[in-house]
Parts: sequence; C-alpha cells; structure tokens
Amino acid sequence: MITMDFLLTSLVVVLIPGTGVVYTVSTGLLLGWRASVAAAVGCTAGIVPHLAATVMGLAAILHMSAVAFSLVKFLGVAYLLYLAWTMWRQDEPFAFDKPAGEASGRRIVIRGFLLNILNPKLSIFFLAFLPQFVNPAFGSPLLQMLVLSGLFMAMTFVVFVVYGVMAHRLRATVAGSARIRRWIQRGFAGIFAALGVNLALSGR
Repeated sequence: MITMDFLLTSLVVVLIPGTGVVYTVSTGLLLGWRASVAAAVGCTAGIVPHLAATVMGLAAILHMSAVAFSLVKFLGVAYLLYLAWTMWRQDEPFAFDKPAGEASGRRIVIRGFLLNILNPKLSIFFLAFLPQFVNPAFGSPLLQMLVLSGLFMAMTFVVFVVYGVMAHRLRATVAGSARIRRWIQRGFAGIFAALGVNLALSGR
C-alpha cells in the first residue's frame, strides 16, 4: 500500500511550486516563520475536502459536471485575484518587525484554506492519483485511500513548513529596505494574479 513509488511521487508533487507554496513562502518572507506555519496549516486543511471527495467518489461528479467544475474554478479565480489586489494596494510594505497576532494568524489559516478548497483541479488530481496506489491484496480500498490521504497531507504540511522557514531566513536580507519590501510585496501580488489567470484559462 505505502510504496516507495507513492512516497517519491507524492514528494515531487508537493515540492512543485503551486498556489499553496507561493502563499506559504510569501507569508514566511513577509510575516515570519510563525505566520508561515499558519499558512501551511491552512493550505493543508484546504486539501482535506478534496481528499474526502476522492475517497467518497464525489470528485467524479465534479469531473463529469462542467457546471460544478466551472463554478468552483471561477470562485477560486476570483479569490486569487482578490488576494493579488489587496496585496498590491497595501499602503505600506509589510512590517517585518511585527509578529502576526492571534487574529491575523486565524486570517492566514483561513486564506490558505480557501486557496486550496476553491481549486477544483485538486479533486481531479487526487481522483487520478490516489487509486493508482490502491492494491486489492492489502484489503479494504477505502482504508487504503484514507491512509494514503493522511500520509499525503502530512508530507504536504512538512514540506510547506520547510518552505516557509526557508523564506523566513531570507527576511534578514531585505528587512532594512522598505523599497525592497515593496517590490517583494508587489511581486507576490503579480504572482497571485498570474495564478488566477492561469486557473481561469485552464481546463479540466
């Protein structure tokens, strides 16, 4: 059930920079390592509904229904563009010397959760990915899917935290320049906008 092929493939998938990675890295760079952990929690939690949908077969409905897929997709596009707009229009660059408080920590988690739950391509991915590693010789396919899903989530969280901590370590090189912080902030805004456009133009 848990094979080296599954572990290596999952690791490659998690390492590939996507919306969740960009969000976690930007949070770690601009707000610190605690905030990046909150982002990793939110992004990991955001894949739970997709994994649950795959296990229960609901992802197949999303795959077959063009209307449902398009609805979730364009909600995701709208949210990505909203994040890009709010980051771009920020009056002041993020203050590196202010740790994220409890309220902002919750907001970071919620944003990460919404980023992933509003990406319908994740459900389609898991629908195609997980069943490949289910082996009838190991018993209940449902139990195997649950175990594989749990392991994938754990790997996602660990890798995202590592990304966030690495980004946090770069803060010292830019903390002293408001101009650099401004360009970094706007750079990430542009990346979120590009991700939104890419999602809008993508098919199933």
